[in-house]
Amino acid sequence: MSSGSLGRQLVACLLNVSEACRKDLVETVAKAALYNPEGVRREGTTVLNIFNDHDYNRSVITIVASINSIREVVLSACEKACGLIDMRTHMGIHPCMGAVDLIPIYPLGDEVGVEDCAKEARAVARGLTERVPGTSAFLFGWADSPLQRGLARRRKEMGWFKKTPDLQDIRPDMGPQPQKRFGLTGVGASPYVMNCNVTIDTQDIAMGRSIATAIRESTAGGLPGVQVLALPHEGAVEIACNVESVKGNPPSHLTSGGPWPSFSIDGQPYCHAPASLITARVAELAAGQGVDTKGTALVGFTPRECRGLAELALSQGIAEFWKEQHRIRM
Repeated sequence: MSSGSLGRQLVACLLNVSEACRKDLVETVAKAALYNPEGVRREGTTVLNIFNDHDYNRSVITIVASINSIREVVLSACEKACGLIDMRTHMGIHPCMGAVDLIPIYPLGDEVGVEDCAKEARAVARGLTERVPGTSAFLFGWADSPLQRGLARRRKEMGWFKKTPDLQDIRPDMGPQPQKRFGLTGVGASPYVMNCNVTIDTQDIAMGRSIATAIRESTAGGLPGVQVLALPHEGAVEIACNVESVKGNPPSHLTSGGPWPSFSIDGQPYCHAPASLITARVAELAAGQGVDTKGTALVGFTPRECRGLAELALSQGIAEFWKEQHRIRM
């Protein structure tokens, strides 16, 4: 790794916005991260990927910048999104509460710690509520000091999983009572979280939920670091997994199918369940009920891929990297 890349102190933000049907709108949000209001490019910033899901009406924008730049980069994108997306007219299958639904910030290597990302996440939450009047936010992960409650727990507390959450019952960590126009935004920091979605060839959502429960980390025999939802998707059921990075070495009893990708943050070892293991476990459980899988999609990248592609994009001065390489893999 070059000394130049070591000096970048790179972090990633997988910005989740509640719009996918209007692709041009989502790209406008992505470009707001890359260029200032005068149209001048922000150096050292790239958007690696834009993942759109029309059924969910949700997009994930993978932004990479230095820890010193990420705050303004992300806030600029969020301001643009809040000006363009109105939650009063939003329709989609995926649970969501905000026009900007989720702002997670992850370190990409040894040069930045998770606490550094947490500091920036808290500043982003404050900045959003100050720069866009009417927005509100809750904190999760390392940004939720001192409790450090995880995203799944905080979402449950906020009513995120409800089909029609009552905004009047919500007490945000920052900003006013959530308004229907903007909703509520989750802002946090943690080691990298990968998204891996496996589709099973059925419309039986109860079956999907039983499979989701079986592989969820909190279930005995579940997969470490895996948080799961089962959702209707394009005439089938998607087992949508957030794959959290786990500190330490992978469990020995789960490595027979292949190695767990590993990396380090601030000198500490981390790993995550591989997509192949998640796919195999879902396929096994589905087959037990007479159902096949249709495919697996990674939303964005693994931690190593994200770091490597960011270095490539920045070394070549490519801001709009998503136009160079589309990264949904089936």
